[in-house]
Amino acid sequence: MRQRHLFALALFSCAAFAQAPSPAPQRLTLKQAETIAIANHPQIKAASLTAAAAEQVTTEVRSAYYPSVYGDLTGVQAETGTRLAAGGLSNPLIFDRFASGLAVGQLLTDFGRTHRLSQSAGLHAGAEREGVVVTRADVLLLVDQAYFRTLKAQAVLTVAQETVKERQTVTDRVQALANAKLKSGLDVSFAEVNLGQAKLLLVQAQNEIKAAYAELALTLGFPDQREFELAEEPLPPAPPSDVLPLVADAFRERPELVRQRLAVQSAQAFATAERDLRFPTISAAGNFGLVPVGDTTLRSSYAAGGFNVSIPVFNGKLFSARYAEANLRAKAEDQRLLDLENNVAREVRVAWLDVITAYQRLDLTAQILAQARQALDLADARYKLGLSSIVELQQAQLNETQAAIDQASAKYDYGAKTAALNYAIGLLR
Repeated sequence: MRQRHLFALALFSCAAFAQAPSPAPQRLTLKQAETIAIANHPQIKAASLTAAAAEQVTTEVRSAYYPSVYGDLTGVQAETGTRLAAGGLSNPLIFDRFASGLAVGQLLTDFGRTHRLSQSAGLHAGAEREGVVVTRADVLLLVDQAYFRTLKAQAVLTVAQETVKERQTVTDRVQALANAKLKSGLDVSFAEVNLGQAKLLLVQAQNEIKAAYAELALTLGFPDQREFELAEEPLPPAPPSDVLPLVADAFRERPELVRQRLAVQSAQAFATAERDLRFPTISAAGNFGLVPVGDTTLRSSYAAGGFNVSIPVFNGKLFSARYAEANLRAKAEDQRLLDLENNVAREVRVAWLDVITAYQRLDLTAQILAQARQALDLADARYKLGLSSIVELQQAQLNETQAAIDQASAKYDYGAKTAALNYAIGLLR
């Protein structure tokens, strides 16, 4: 009896789970999707953390401007009158003592090398901050494209559902006429094949909408599968007639170019800092402290100060090689900037051409759809009057379905191409 109760409870639980309502689709506008992606996407977070780490490098380099203070605590027990006899050129005496003190060091000047290193680190940090903008623009482009792809998939799904409904109606009508001996069984077969093709289109559209949901969820930074109810976006304005102003805008606004220019300046500043290795370094040092316990020959306190000038004389051409290396790397960064400018100009021109083509498709697909619907109405009327075969009607249906899909796709393709153009000229950030 207990096993029966458990079995019944398990069946009830499975039925309740099967009948549990699925979560409602998340409603989104394009602006909301972009905001969510900026807040959630791990690539943006990683770029922000990298930029924050680069800021710390600047602080590390600038620390040379400030004094260094160290505390010392020393206790020694030695044999009376002993000296260090090996391991060095001097032979200092060793006294019993316990002492504490501070050592202070301050760089006075290295003739601009620290300044150049600090400048290079600051420019590198600025380049990393622009890297955050680059990453954000990349993510926003993916979001926009996924958003319009999802809208396109939803529109195609609607067309597929309407197509199945319309062809089911035609199939039922042809079947009724065949039952009344007014049409042949061949017409019924053609109608059923046409209906089967519509159902296949519906299955493909359903798969496409699920794939679009998965892609959109990924671009928003969500790890799980979600469904969305997306708001329609107004059509972007007509594209500009001249591409040259767009290229100029891209050279000024593209974050990749801004980042690379900062990278060039950082490399040049570092090369100058490496050149400054040949100059002397002047620093000051001071020590003071107390000796409360120790040998009687030692005073109870001590203090000393001085300066040091370090002059490079010969090191096997190490410094000259470092300067040559840094200078060559700076020139390489400059060539990368030139290559990037060429690529950006090409991207803008290609994106502009794509937008113009997509804009022209809007009117063309609308005209084709209107003509296809008119042809379908005529073919349907001719078939009802017995003036044509079902093959003509079937072809008209196929043309109308394809025209409806093309017209639905053209609108969202234009939105996606416009987003790509905005990305290319640096407006998407």
